[in-house]
Amino acid sequence: MMSNSWKITLPCTRAEAEALDMEDFLPGAQDIAPTLVTRRADGDDDTQWLIEIYCDDKPDKAMLKQVATLVPKSDGEPELEELPEEDWVTVSQQGLEPIRAGRFHVHTPDHASSSEPGVYNIRIGAGQAFGTGHHETTAGCLAMLDHIRRSGARADTILDLGSGTGLLAFAAEHLWPRAYITATDIDPVSVEVMGENIIANGLKSGMRQGEIAAIAADGMDDLLIQARAPYQLIVANILAAPLIALSEDIAAGLSPQGNLVLAGLMNHQAEDVLRAYRRQGLRLAHKIVDGEWSILWLRKRPVV
Repeated sequence: MMSNSWKITLPCTRAEAEALDMEDFLPGAQDIAPTLVTRRADGDDDTQWLIEIYCDDKPDKAMLKQVATLVPKSDGEPELEELPEEDWVTVSQQGLEPIRAGRFHVHTPDHASSSEPGVYNIRIGAGQAFGTGHHETTAGCLAMLDHIRRSGARADTILDLGSGTGLLAFAAEHLWPRAYITATDIDPVSVEVMGENIIANGLKSGMRQGEIAAIAADGMDDLLIQARAPYQLIVANILAAPLIALSEDIAAGLSPQGNLVLAGLMNHQAEDVLRAYRRQGLRLAHKIVDGEWSILWLRKRPVV
């Protein structure tokens, strides 16, 4: 998107930044949905962060007031800045350093791939979708998938629920290259971004073995998702509330002895999420804690 655009900046703490989600901020006055970015403020203090919201249209006073409600205890007021004619989605993600999680090296087009043997390179460009690997939940999912693969787990059918950029689906394809992979997101824009990233990473889009079927879907309520079930591996990096709400449907779509990775939940929410899935016959196999976030690996009990 090339246009004069606007940026709103609001100071916050790291905990407040990590607890935010775009669903917390859905203004109706904007023709194009804003992009919400959180980053550490300049300096050495890791507790001081910034919320940056990039908009195609000039925000009005009502929108600025809505931004202020995201962090009621903020040390400052929302600051509005007009940006030059640039692709502001790309600008919002420029400067992201490559990350290493498990055997994965995730980088933007601004950085080179890793030449280290045994490392899987994944290139994720800027876009209106979640999942560059820099958030603890996404990086934790990458590490968990690598851990599951090293355990010898089989995954011929894989579902990435809430895929965003497609990063976790790409990771699964590297680890289980002959799997049938379905990657879904509720946001059609994210599905478009995912398709672009599939091409950029030299992967194949489609319905056949070793290909990624990228579709827009709301939860498990989709004919293709249901037709390809049961899945030997499901990854759901969304939020605690929808994870709990979808627990019955997700568990029903998982094969006996299947593996499930849950993320997008803070540490204090983990027990509630676990309780919901234990009721569906799953048990905890492994847990990764990264800062204030938990990543869970659960297994479904075999049919007796």
